[in-house]
Amino acid sequence: MPPLAIRAYTATSALGRGLRAHADALAASRGGLSPNDFSIAPLDCWIGRVAGVEDEPLPADLSEWDCRNNRLAWLALRQDDFADAVRATRERYGAGRVAVLLGTSTASIGATEEGYRRLDHGRMPPDLHRPVLHTPHSLAGFVAAAFDLDGPCLTVATACSSSAKVFANAERMIRLGLIDAAIVGGTDSLCDSVLFGFNSLELVSPDPCRPFDARRSGISIGEAAGFAIVERVTEPADAPLLVGYGEASDAHHMSTPHPEGLGAELALRDALARAGIAPGDVDYINLHGTASQKNDEVEAALVARTFPASTRASSTKGFTGHTLGAAGILETALTLLSMRDGRVPGNLGANEPDPLCGPQMAWQTEMRDIRIALSNSFGFGGNNACLAFAHAGHAA
Repeated sequence: MPPLAIRAYTATSALGRGLRAHADALAASRGGLSPNDFSIAPLDCWIGRVAGVEDEPLPADLSEWDCRNNRLAWLALRQDDFADAVRATRERYGAGRVAVLLGTSTASIGATEEGYRRLDHGRMPPDLHRPVLHTPHSLAGFVAAAFDLDGPCLTVATACSSSAKVFANAERMIRLGLIDAAIVGGTDSLCDSVLFGFNSLELVSPDPCRPFDARRSGISIGEAAGFAIVERVTEPADAPLLVGYGEASDAHHMSTPHPEGLGAELALRDALARAGIAPGDVDYINLHGTASQKNDEVEAALVARTFPASTRASSTKGFTGHTLGAAGILETALTLLSMRDGRVPGNLGANEPDPLCGPQMAWQTEMRDIRIALSNSFGFGGNNACLAFAHAGHAA
């Protein structure tokens, strides 16, 4: 496929606000997980919480959209001059030619939870009687309204692959001439439905998560927001490039991956083919690596049998926790930072490597030139996505 330029990007997570905070944390191998202090009922686990979200309401003219999820999105949108980049893109192409394509798994369900806890004679309390909040489309609707964009506006909700799949949507819309640029990304914030829902599946670890560790005991849930602007490459530029993507849905099981990694491998092969590259061309893979037993087992085997020992691979969820619908965009940002800084993040938290892991796994931080990188995002129901990125000037 013709590559797309990533003109701007940003991320906010438990590691901090903006790209510098994330780059500094990766360089120092410093994670952002902390003991759970979020749930209304005790739940003994660790979380990746963004500090200060509660204390920063939306501006008065956007107050109709105010909730934790949209506040977190607004925090991220104001980092790294991203909001200015959005306005410049709208000015360049027109409000109707810029799409808003965002992924989320829970949207603003935290506000809905609060509303049900405070029902007033069976009705939503007046301060939460705002229909725009109680819908999966709340995030995308908010971002489009905040920047006065009236192009295509789409929410992708495919669990943990949501904010990776939006890149594929952007490429198709641009290729078909429907738009000239897209705001892609996603946000998921902490809420009790997620914490207790995953806990009921026996997937939440009581300790900080340890991706690909032989003694891993489950995931640590985090929250994050991230965004990027993608558009055609119209002139030589120093922007990183999206050079390929792959999508697959194996539908093997609602919450367990295919035992041979069928869907994950289909997405991977699709991304490599679309980018016109071979496994040996890949310098680094940001793995999905949730620290759940089955996911890590399947992904480790896939990497070991597909890539040469020279390819490096690691999960960054030991830094941030699993940010669910925001994982795709957060890990895209971390991958692009790794490419920018020439740094392979170490697989934080893993002290006893799983024997299934091959020589590709980077257990400690490594300095390395990364010209081509992949980012994996695998969701419930077998919704799999793989993104391929390259330095500017790469000819796919």
